[in-house]
Amino acid sequence: MKALVLEEKGRLNLREIDLQQTLGPDDVSICVHTVGICGSDVHYYTHGKIGPFVVDAPMVLGHEASGTVAAVGANVGHLKPGDRVCMEPGIPDPNSKAAKLGIYNVDPAVRFWATPPVHGCLAPEVVHPAAYTFKLPDHVTFAEGAMVEPFAIGMQAAMRAGIKPGDVAVVTGAGPIGMMTALAAHAGGCSRVIIADFSQPKLDIIGRYDGIETVHLGETSMAEAVAQKTGGWGADVVFECSGAPSAILGVSGLVAPGGTVVFVGMPIDPVPVDIVGLQAREARIETVFRYANVYERAIALIASGKVDLKPLISDTVPFEKSVEAFDRAVEQRPEDVKLQIVLTDDA
Repeated sequence: MKALVLEEKGRLNLREIDLQQTLGPDDVSICVHTVGICGSDVHYYTHGKIGPFVVDAPMVLGHEASGTVAAVGANVGHLKPGDRVCMEPGIPDPNSKAAKLGIYNVDPAVRFWATPPVHGCLAPEVVHPAAYTFKLPDHVTFAEGAMVEPFAIGMQAAMRAGIKPGDVAVVTGAGPIGMMTALAAHAGGCSRVIIADFSQPKLDIIGRYDGIETVHLGETSMAEAVAQKTGGWGADVVFECSGAPSAILGVSGLVAPGGTVVFVGMPIDPVPVDIVGLQAREARIETVFRYANVYERAIALIASGKVDLKPLISDTVPFEKSVEAFDRAVEQRPEDVKLQIVLTDDA
């Protein structure tokens, strides 16, 4: 079938490829409808690797997807052909210790779409375990279904934070994941979420949501803004979503005594952390790596209307223009949050 293939660093092709997919008894076959372009997809395109994961053979990109069930395996009872679904892209070993503990996202054996050597989902059809395929409510669009994957990271961050009703949260970095985290934190019980970035267009987009306050880092420092907005006390929860070394070093100046810091963004290299500053506040430190057991909660929030992700979809392009869409993503236009690729004309 035709798929978007990363041949090597810097070279994408929309071409035929044999993906050798077999429908097992616990699997479903899915006609892919919408796929979002993630920063990791773009990073593989521009750098050819992320940490130890190196593209040393052609690989199909894409892992944020929705579609329609085409066929189901013999053991599948909760899904049927015609069901509209979204797919969790990480497939753990169900017998691993991590899976048994409920933290399958950190299973060393997890197979994650578009992470070498595993092919992604930017193809007309994929076969996927039914256990990690989730039915979409009728009023949730395919576009929203493809947004569940990035929103799940924000959900994971909010759950790791242990938010208490009325908490004040700070989010450093207004990229797609920072925005998702801000929305998840607000939906999870925070009374206010303060988000900061250097990009005014990004802040304008997220600042339109109720309960979200923005800080332009070109005009004021985050520490000054948080002190002013919290009466000098600090934030109950700080979500570091930028991965920037300076932001990571500065979280100790943002968190309130007894508060929580959640590290979401991933720096490229090891960075310094102000341990003493965090100790002096007895701040609790949490980390996030992807997500586990949050897809159904994310879908429920979207379906309820409490979280509207549609304003974060900057543009939608047809499958035939996938390469152009990735080249646009590489540009990192300040007004772009999420670009999506549509593989079928079905509504």
